[in-house]
Amino acid sequence: MDIKHIEYFLAVARCKSFTKAAQMLYVTQPTISKMIKNIEEDLNVVLFNRLGKEIELTDAGQVFFSYAQNIFSSVRNMSVELDDMMHLKNGNIKIGLPPMVGSSFFPRVIGKFHELYPEVAIELTETGAKKVEADVDIGTLDIGVTLLPIDEALFDWFPFVEENLMLLVPVDHAMANRDAVRLAELEQESFALLNRDFVLHDRIIFACEQVGFKPKIIFESSQWDFIGGIVAANLGIALLPGPICRKLDISHVRAIPLIEPTISWNLAVIWRAGRYLSFAAREWLRFTRSFLSERANLQQ
Repeated sequence: MDIKHIEYFLAVARCKSFTKAAQMLYVTQPTISKMIKNIEEDLNVVLFNRLGKEIELTDAGQVFFSYAQNIFSSVRNMSVELDDMMHLKNGNIKIGLPPMVGSSFFPRVIGKFHELYPEVAIELTETGAKKVEADVDIGTLDIGVTLLPIDEALFDWFPFVEENLMLLVPVDHAMANRDAVRLAELEQESFALLNRDFVLHDRIIFACEQVGFKPKIIFESSQWDFIGGIVAANLGIALLPGPICRKLDISHVRAIPLIEPTISWNLAVIWRAGRYLSFAAREWLRFTRSFLSERANLQQ
């Protein structure tokens, strides 16, 4: 027995006629009769009393009718919901973004996606890249943004930004007018860093140690604009990505290329390898990859 059997039974029960049910369903009467007979044989019951041209439900038929209505309604509702999901008329996506990334790259992406798919709900979580990776790994988030490199055994991904960190200093700093600064020259400086939730925190400390010193850290924060304010107040220097530095007021701070070594800030969208993604999440990945690629081409 399948859903088609149930549909045909319900039509006969409501029409109280094999002929009318066949006409309503655009099938032949023998087809209807065969379907009903198959159900009766499967259940070993009689569903209809046949009284000449008229028919009525037996007691077994009445029981089957009440269950059949619920089954058919549930299957129909499920089909509608699945169709809506496949055509992105509903859905939910959980996305994790580091604060610097969320404010710089994704407002327009999310806005354009929402225009196309207004019924898809997007839950955004702003947190450091380390937490983003951990939450994507365990499934708390569907998709995240983090810094490369990543564990490619755990995540599928695509890149969308390749930048380096810049040295951020106050306008009256001795290095403010330099064309470039070597990392080793910052040994005596006081650093304002993103906190330990951010991959850049460890990456900056490691780079400093590789050139022979341990940075003196006076402030840690999760907010890049606060760090910019610390630098503007002449309380220390910072190493921040180029796109973030370009958002700051150049009347208070200067951004200078950092060399020997450069410290990369290469971003990628990640999702857990091998895990099922909803239709909405897959479409968000497709749309975002295309949108960011087009944006990068326009900026070249």
